[in-house]
Amino acid sequence: MSDPSSWLHEKATATAAGGHVRTGDGGLSTALASPLAPHCTGLTPEQLLAAAFASCLHHAAVEAAAEITDEAHTVEVTAEARLGRDDDGRYRADVRAEISSAGLTRDQLADLVVHADRLWPFSSGDNSRHRLTVTPADGGRH
Repeated sequence: MSDPSSWLHEKATATAAGGHVRTGDGGLSTALASPLAPHCTGLTPEQLLAAAFASCLHHAAVEAAAEITDEAHTVEVTAEARLGRDDDGRYRADVRAEISSAGLTRDQLADLVVHADRLWPFSSGDNSRHRLTVTPADGGRH
């Protein structure tokens, strides 16, 4: 890892226990649902994973869009996450994310997707225990 002075912000913490998750600063505090405990209500791991990937990729996409156009504020990221198990019982994640932005041509949006995928800390080319796909939204505009 690089020198800590290159990190953008302080580290974030979250604690999950007893069917509840809470960030260290209290910004997120919610009940958790689990397929292993169907009586629980709250956010599922898939919802939390989709939200985390969407927010992280959104940050990278806005930064990438700022280099392409002054329309960076129109960037939208939608992420879909699924969890499954391999034959050996290990969890695997499948995350698919789409980036859209009003005012960009199809070519500009394709450039934005490639640049954002390079910026954020999760490579769509790494298939170790997750599959990650980042694409432009259909039609190139929202």
